[in-house]
Amino acid sequence: MTRVNFPSRNERNSGLLRNGEPEFLAVGKIRRPHGLQGEMLIDIWTDFPERLAPGVQLYSGEDHHPVILRSQRPYSKAMLIGFEGIDDPESAGKFRNQLLYVRADDRPELPEGEYYHHQLLGMQVVTEDDQVLGVVTQILQTGSNDVYVVTPQTGREILLPAIDSVMIAVDLDHRRLSVRLIPGLEI
Repeated sequence: MTRVNFPSRNERNSGLLRNGEPEFLAVGKIRRPHGLQGEMLIDIWTDFPERLAPGVQLYSGEDHHPVILRSQRPYSKAMLIGFEGIDDPESAGKFRNQLLYVRADDRPELPEGEYYHHQLLGMQVVTEDDQVLGVVTQILQTGSNDVYVVTPQTGREILLPAIDSVMIAVDLDHRRLSVRLIPGLEI
């Protein structure tokens, strides 16, 4: 039911858009300079690395300094990138350990029925008969399907598998997730 684009543990933002979503989403972390031409080694945090193409505007660090991607190439399980105007290891070193962001409103559209984690976090969860269960506070990736951690105002956390037989409807505008409690999930 959901597609991960940016792992929720890595999401950082600098304010919220009017619909409650973050303004910026982290797509990677710069580890260190590489070589003599100003390239940098980065860890990729996005499911859409193809969007990190030369000419794309990214934002670095907590102040979201705009940078233009000059080059990119795969490197083991990471990526080597270069920014326009950064052409030596000393200049590249200033970006060490900084996060790289894209604007949330620039993210790719997902197919109907798929959602980014940041869209679901904080959403109110209700049963099909409108009983409030709590709020989605975490999303666990298990391999077969995601599991939503729902935290009620009182009581224990509820773990809900993100499968079609449990998830009834997602209302992004009203920040509400409707679920069906199948046998074994009774609260």
